[in-house]
Amino acid sequence: MNSKNYFLAGILGGIVHFLLGWLIYGMLLMDYMEENAGLALGVNRVDMLLWSIGLGSLLYGFFLSYIFSCVGQVKTAATGAKSGAWVGFLVAGAIDFTMYGTTNITTLNAVAVDILAATVMASITGAVVAWVLGAGPTK
Repeated sequence: MNSKNYFLAGILGGIVHFLLGWLIYGMLLMDYMEENAGLALGVNRVDMLLWSIGLGSLLYGFFLSYIFSCVGQVKTAATGAKSGAWVGFLVAGAIDFTMYGTTNITTLNAVAVDILAATVMASITGAVVAWVLGAGPTK
């Protein structure tokens, strides 16, 4: 594994994931998700902790970079998009359905929308990560 590409891919993947989260959840889906909240009250922060969201996005970028580096065949934007979509779908589905089954913070409709949004985010993030790992500027 090329450690320089691994770290660059993780950092760029984290930045892309953070920006996509802001666009998709913070702009496009904000009202929908609020309207489809479950029965639990007061679970959303009024002042979001951007450092925590940023750290989560950075870890997601490194998560994809690690997986793609281990597999070794995910080195183009196209294969990164496909692999990222599968990872995003499986991770979001596992978390969302578990949360739906154990809490009152979301509805089943919001679970479906969240899985779709997470899949799109992971697909785009995966394309960037794989591009850097395979054909990026430091190869």
